Amino acid sequence: MSRLPIALATAFSRRNALKIISGLHNFNPDSVKMVVQAADRGGATFVDIAADAKLIAIAKANCSLPVCVSAVEASKLVEAVASGADLVEIGNYDSFYAQGRVFTADEIIALTAETRALLPHTAISVTVPHTLPLDEQVSLAEKLEAIGADIIQTEGGTSSAPTHAGVLGAIEKASPTLAAAHAISRAVSIPVLCASGLSNITAPMAIASGAAGVGVGSAVNQLNDVVSMIATVRALRESMGESINSNVAHQAVV
Repeated sequence: MSRLPIALATAFSRRNALKIISGLHNFNPDSVKMVVQAADRGGATFVDIAADAKLIAIAKANCSLPVCVSAVEASKLVEAVASGADLVEIGNYDSFYAQGRVFTADEIIALTAETRALLPHTAISVTVPHTLPLDEQVSLAEKLEAIGADIIQTEGGTSSAPTHAGVLGAIEKASPTLAAAHAISRAVSIPVLCASGLSNITAPMAIASGAAGVGVGSAVNQLNDVVSMIATVRALRESMGESINSNVAHQAVV
């Protein structure tokens, strides 16, 4: 039986899951409140917040979506589930890269195994770091699935440096995570969530690349008001809906 919340499992099966991320190191209650409200009102599937009991309470009080918590310590994830989190994410490494810290495949495998042992009935999402070569990302994803990961998340925004503005720049920024989603989705049977550097321009490309959903953080959580956040979430949702409808129409014609 799937450990995923029913609504989330359904969205992944339809390949239109949308996760809105407030940030691993975002412990600002007002900011998290705005992000989860915008996610809920904008049509997201679930939210991702830092593993903190107070933030979980805020999220639960301000949205009806499944709440995922992120951390890189198994003990924090266990505490978060005890506080009401619906699923957990080992990832959101971006903030650590600025500190010069990278995560090896062995570290991630060990942390996933530890978390799975401590949380046998909780869905676990694991990010495969973009700092690994693409073939090693695929190999790691396969190993993570074997030890009990329920979702594989890709990343790549911090490794890309767009040289153009506008649409072309958005595609350049997303290219590493799109490449990872394409390669990993063909190697594992669990859902792949494409994240990092995505926008309403590139979210449909993530689905076309093989992802079952997308995760978006800075495009939403860096905005200053909830109205703008809601508009951005709705634009993401609409872009993904159009992508899926187009795929269905194409398949019908073929």
